Amino acid sequence: MSTDYYELPVNDTTWGVPGSFDTIFNWEYDEMRGRLVTLYQKGKQKQWDSETRLDWSINVEPGSPDNGPDYYIPIFGSPIWERMNDKEKEELRHHMGAWMNSQFLHGEQGALICTAKIVQAVPDIDSKFYAATQVMDEARHVETYSRYLREKIEMAYPINPFLKSLLDQVIQDSRWDFTYLGMQVMIEGLALAAFALIRDYSTEPLAKALNTYVMQDEARHVAFGRLALRDYYPQLTDAERAEREEFIVEASHLMYGRLMAREVWDHLGYDVDEAIDYVEHSEIMAQFRRLLFTRIVPIVKDIGLFGPKVKACFESLGVIDFQDLDPEAMSASDEQIAEEMDRRKAEIMEAVAVGVES
Repeated sequence: MSTDYYELPVNDTTWGVPGSFDTIFNWEYDEMRGRLVTLYQKGKQKQWDSETRLDWSINVEPGSPDNGPDYYIPIFGSPIWERMNDKEKEELRHHMGAWMNSQFLHGEQGALICTAKIVQAVPDIDSKFYAATQVMDEARHVETYSRYLREKIEMAYPINPFLKSLLDQVIQDSRWDFTYLGMQVMIEGLALAAFALIRDYSTEPLAKALNTYVMQDEARHVAFGRLALRDYYPQLTDAERAEREEFIVEASHLMYGRLMAREVWDHLGYDVDEAIDYVEHSEIMAQFRRLLFTRIVPIVKDIGLFGPKVKACFESLGVIDFQDLDPEAMSASDEQIAEEMDRRKAEIMEAVAVGVES
């Protein structure tokens, strides 16, 4: 995607992140764990082509309320929103859609790079096998969100500084489990919850299908990180576990803060302080931010990093109640919804074919 589509200047088209880690070879090719082998088989079987699985002929109106409920626009209901006319609200919807999908796109490239790193750095051969399937998934997601932004939204935003800061930490750290923790658990866990809001509440069919199919992949990715870390973290010392829990606390606050969309308010000429103050204190936005942790909290508990600091962090963010959710059940639901969408498409195509024949 050319930088011509960006609403804000992009001075450097590449971003180099320094780092070093050991590349691990493993000659024990038969050292395979059952659940990871099953996940690897599913990763191979569930590959798909966005060219054919998605209907790119669908017309998208970037400023339409069909793309998502207005109440999920961070300043919905604020004095700024109430002062807007219909044209200004349409413009804001367009920019919010561009900003949100741009962060999805940049996050997916981060996932592509992190998963390629996992293939090199993780010591287990079965993890290398599965991570290789995820590399292809992430390349497809980058391709798909890039095309959606370029052809349908016709606008993009640079990476949000909070997301960039988190990716910087995850990529630079030499330890393979930090890559899992930062990407597979924290970043992709939050992304899954954000994708679900579009899948479940948007009436724009292309965005709904796109996010449904991406979620089908991401459900496997999060399961991969959860299974690998759940096996590894009981081996840590108390000091090592404390370091990883500190990272969870820091990452949670970073992700909570990235939802302010400061770039959008500034670019559109709004009073940035007024907008940020509203977003920080709006009960609707507080609920929205809480929902984005529905996947993260139960997974962090499941992998055994649920010490006092982490619990205190989740309590302060108002998300501790999510600890009792079942991550496996949520992943299974994501897969079932995608499969049901495919079944409905097949039934429609069959009905059309019968109609043409008759």
